[in-house]
Amino acid sequence: MGMQAIIEQKLNAGLKLSHLAIENESHLHRGPATDSHFKLVVVSDDFAGKGRVARHQLIYGLLADELAQDGGIHALVMHTHTPEEWQANGQTVPKSAPCRSAH
Repeated sequence: MGMQAIIEQKLNAGLKLSHLAIENESHLHRGPATDSHFKLVVVSDDFAGKGRVARHQLIYGLLADELAQDGGIHALVMHTHTPEEWQANGQTVPKSAPCRSAH
């Protein structure tokens, strides 16, 4: 199973999701890794009352094994919202900044 599928499986199992989008951004980075850099858009009622750091910590906890292993996840860009926040921001996701090591 690829890393993107593992991320999807673990987030679906660990959160009550309203929306999940996973983008593999590995091709934007220099080096041989093809399954290591991801952008996540996670919309869940589980984020209600939690700040950005607490939301990210929740996701880090769900993906701890993949973050710890050699050849696992190297980088995550996370956009975490409650369903109300997601609606209020027009369901838009900012573009990722270019990788400084891509050139």
